Amino acid sequence: MSSREQILAAVKQNQPDLLPLPNVTPFQEITYEDALAQYEAVLTAIGGKMYRVNSMEEVKAIIKGSYNSLEKRVLSLVPELDDIATAAYEINPAAHHLADVELAIISAHFAVAENGSVWVTEELLGHRAVPFICQHLATVVSAKNIEPTMHRAYTRIGAAEYGWGAFIAGPSKTADIEQSLVLGAHGPRSMTVFVLND
Repeated sequence: MSSREQILAAVKQNQPDLLPLPNVTPFQEITYEDALAQYEAVLTAIGGKMYRVNSMEEVKAIIKGSYNSLEKRVLSLVPELDDIATAAYEINPAAHHLADVELAIISAHFAVAENGSVWVTEELLGHRAVPFICQHLATVVSAKNIEPTMHRAYTRIGAAEYGWGAFIAGPSKTADIEQSLVLGAHGPRSMTVFVLND
């Protein structure tokens, strides 16, 4: 008998008794007194900004006042904000055509208070590279679409049909090099979320 066969025989002979799976209780639901305030606190802590707005006109005013680079390439995938865009957006462009985007303005399906993220799918973007290749990212989400936790978020998207989706939380960041936090290392240098009151 080879050493391999001896080892496999010993493993087979010394297997533990089969036990039924444990009865795991569901995760305890986390709730927040004010999910929107929690979302803002977390997003701010991870380097993002949030504005509560009542109209798209407020969004336009904030963008015009906050970005001194609107003369550079700005893409809007939010129809109400198309007049801010500096160039028409071609749906499904080649990724290299997006390389010079200074600001991308997108919609999100919902936001998650627990980690400050927004959920986007390819149908909102035209190209999945948009929120990652731009220098600055602005997102619009409805105030009624704030989920408290990732458990609730996954329940919401579990039965949905989409080709590609991502949770995006704050600007790109890394602390791999000398444990020094760097924003915008491999993605947007800033992320602003506009929460639109309904």
